[in-house]
Amino acid sequence: MEKKNIDWANLGFGYIKTDYRYVSNFKEGAWDAGVITEDDKVVLSECAGVLQYAQTCFEGLKAYTTEDGKIVCFRPDLNAERMEDSAKRLEMPVFPKERFIDAVVQVVKANAAFVPPYGSGATLYIRPYMFGSNPVIGVKPADEYQFRILTTPVGPYFKGGAKPITIKVSDFDRAAPHGTGHIKAGLNYAMSLHAIVTAHEEGFAENMYLDAATRTKVEETGGANFIFVTKDNKVVTPKSSSILPSITRRSLLYVAKEYLGLEVEEREVFFDEVKDFAECGLCGTAAVVSPVGKIVDHGKEICFPAGMEKMGPTTQKLYDTLTGIQMGRIEAPEGWIKVIE
Repeated sequence: MEKKNIDWANLGFGYIKTDYRYVSNFKEGAWDAGVITEDDKVVLSECAGVLQYAQTCFEGLKAYTTEDGKIVCFRPDLNAERMEDSAKRLEMPVFPKERFIDAVVQVVKANAAFVPPYGSGATLYIRPYMFGSNPVIGVKPADEYQFRILTTPVGPYFKGGAKPITIKVSDFDRAAPHGTGHIKAGLNYAMSLHAIVTAHEEGFAENMYLDAATRTKVEETGGANFIFVTKDNKVVTPKSSSILPSITRRSLLYVAKEYLGLEVEEREVFFDEVKDFAECGLCGTAAVVSPVGKIVDHGKEICFPAGMEKMGPTTQKLYDTLTGIQMGRIEAPEGWIKVIE
């Protein structure tokens, strides 16, 4: 298929309308058959549940062109499972896993002309989302829902790409214990907007959130999990019930252990020990891995030995191996790659 005339190499991380999207509606206790449509407009009642009580959740994954020209997705089954967890927590109906994967395949096939070519550095971002669609005025779950998937070609999440970023320790809390930090709910991101706008105004790329209960332990940023490397080359990532279970993080830990032979620890990470790490990175679908060169804690700077010019050596190996798997240059573990066409 002939690709769209897009400057792939200079894409930012923004929305570009593609030709098709997937839509399915939940009414009277069941999902309809779903459809691929060209209509990008969502028409809702002024009293729709999503507008009144923020009853919405979403996912994020990507489609890639591999070295041999195939279009693939990376572990969409885990996105389906995570969206199931989000829906259950928000009292929303589950969109079945197999249907989720099939819908992803359908919408990527339909928009194959927007999947960036291999080697361009760009990908097709896939955004499944679900929301309460019928009028709700009392505080309760909606009765009707819409599940949709949109796609958009994107470049790097952070403008500098793989260049190390500077982040700050936030005065705000991202998620409360026993709250919704472990699911991908729109409300989690709404409450983080003021914090990220403030960070950007102060010259920082992101926030480091500490745990809300004690403010002594590292949690995550507004949109990514942390990954650290110790001076003896151990890979460490924070563990908490209020952290979103990143698919990229889980994949990186597997890569670290099984492909690179590194020791891996998923545990509570106290902020006091961050200064002793050799490398720090943010990991997630959007950025894959973004190196952190400096963390500023109310004027005090933590500068990692890896520096501000490039990724640290272990972070670079993790990044190269995972993207190599995604792009087909390195053999993937069974079930990680879903071939679209």
